Amino acid sequence: MIWVEGARPRTLPAAVTPVVVGSGLAIGDGATRWVPAALALVVALALQIGVNYANDYSDGIRGTDAQRVGPFRLVGSGAASPSSVRAAALAALGTAVLAGLVLAALTSWWLVAVGAACLAAAWTYTGGSKPYGYRALGELSVFVFFGLVAVTGTYYAHTGQITGVAVLASVPVGMLACALLVVNNLRDVPTDAVAGKRTLAVVLGDRRTRLLAATLLIVPFAVAGLLALTRTWALLAVLALPLAMRPLRQIRAGASGRELIPTLRDTGRLQLAFGVLVAVGLAAG
Repeated sequence: MIWVEGARPRTLPAAVTPVVVGSGLAIGDGATRWVPAALALVVALALQIGVNYANDYSDGIRGTDAQRVGPFRLVGSGAASPSSVRAAALAALGTAVLAGLVLAALTSWWLVAVGAACLAAAWTYTGGSKPYGYRALGELSVFVFFGLVAVTGTYYAHTGQITGVAVLASVPVGMLACALLVVNNLRDVPTDAVAGKRTLAVVLGDRRTRLLAATLLIVPFAVAGLLALTRTWALLAVLALPLAMRPLRQIRAGASGRELIPTLRDTGRLQLAFGVLVAVGLAAG
């Protein structure tokens, strides 16, 4: 189904992983509330799907996807009208709003402000008059919202507090989410440059973007080592290291264009496996 493909299911590990990690830490700390956690997952998934549709719509009407080499796009391919894709984006974001309001009612109303920031970031990534995704700020936003905010927010939904360990646990999650975007933008450098979309990959150039991607794939394992200083079983994350080898080899070998689509898939698998292993380790203490 074109709408499922247009939602880009391969990007969904970026939404699931921080909720899994935040919940794992809460289990390890003996403070869990599963209804708020489930709502946090709904919010994360709805925001991810919403931003994917919004990106499809905004890039499509700007013509950025006219020479698309990556995964299927609804507007750019002509498979769906811009108005229908915009409606799908608004429906997904509306779902996030509803789940977020219930979550705030069950935990704290200050989450409404956090949710408003998430919504603004989702829409203005490629939408609006000055989209920040066109100004090399996409990776920073992904690190903040799919790392720091999502992990600590999930932990807060369980426990009603934010700890230093929760913040540290959010770092590798955010870095691997950034790795997904860097690989995606590395693939699209030629077409983005022509379309005037100045992603971080366009600004850095090929060599430095590949170095950044490799760094984002490896450093999370070092952060897991730091987590292990207080949560020994967090070292389980090293079991995911073999999954990092294939995308690293592809990046170092100079894979480009469509050759990077499997790299994007492999990076998503790495992120999910890393998150699950860290979560199990944090839950074990």
